[in-house]
Amino acid sequence: MGNWSTVTEFTLIAFPALLEIRISLFVVLVLTYTLTATGNIIIISLIWIDHRLRTPMYFFLSNLSSLDILYTTVITPKLLACLLGEKKPISFAGCMTQAYFYFFLGTVEFILLAVMSFDRYVAICDPLRYMVIMNSRACLLLVLGCWVGAFLSVLVPTIAVTRLPYCRKEINHFFCDIAPLLQVACINTHLIEKINFLLSALVTLSSLAFTTGSYVCIISTILHIPSTQGRQKAFSTCASHITVVSIAYGSNIFVYVRPNQNSSLDYDKVAAILITVVTPLLNPFIYSLRNEKVKEVLRETVKRIMTLILRKT
Repeated sequence: MGNWSTVTEFTLIAFPALLEIRISLFVVLVLTYTLTATGNIIIISLIWIDHRLRTPMYFFLSNLSSLDILYTTVITPKLLACLLGEKKPISFAGCMTQAYFYFFLGTVEFILLAVMSFDRYVAICDPLRYMVIMNSRACLLLVLGCWVGAFLSVLVPTIAVTRLPYCRKEINHFFCDIAPLLQVACINTHLIEKINFLLSALVTLSSLAFTTGSYVCIISTILHIPSTQGRQKAFSTCASHITVVSIAYGSNIFVYVRPNQNSSLDYDKVAAILITVVTPLLNPFIYSLRNEKVKEVLRETVKRIMTLILRKT
């Protein structure tokens, strides 16, 4: 252990491309981040100010929007800083904090997506008992379970990573992900890789199986709807939800549910942008802003605001 250096700071090295390319990516990602934050804040505001949206589904959607804002904020500022310069320092404590919250919030989102699919299953497959099953106490406990379950599942692996000795400072990524951190460790990390793989597989695949099972039951019920228009409307909603779920699960399975996470880091960077930037942008537009009730509330709110502005002028 005497030859191992004590690392107090890491250096993120992610985009050794031409300055013009980095600036273009910077502009695109700033716009994306702004749209993500704006879209999700609008959703949260509408749900909390309008009584018509105070239902279990919108309660879960407001949590998803809050989660997306936090999730993308953990990564995007440092990603933007990396684009402005080829190398960006980050303290050891900052790196480990970022890694923890990235996996913690990502795990919360997977469990929450499974809970939301269950909510839709009850609403479509057992509508007469929907408000009895999905009462306010049950909804609160389900959301609390998402956060507590994620906190506990991510805590031990993160502590294990913080205890590793590190020989190099340079991390081949734009944030402190597990795979590039393990690459710069001084010891054999095979056991930690296996533990991370098993935990990632458990969380991701179990929530995916639950979500898939819920949507299979939902689609089966939809097929028995006598009205063609009703079937089309229900299928349209399901298709948009399945699109987001597919991107979220697909990109995460590609990066984290594989035994050797040290390979293909360049591909992982692309997948990480899908996970941390694209999915949080899509969620408010697909889950909420395509919803007729949300659009109606949004129109009425904008109309009221414009009326107030005109009166003052």
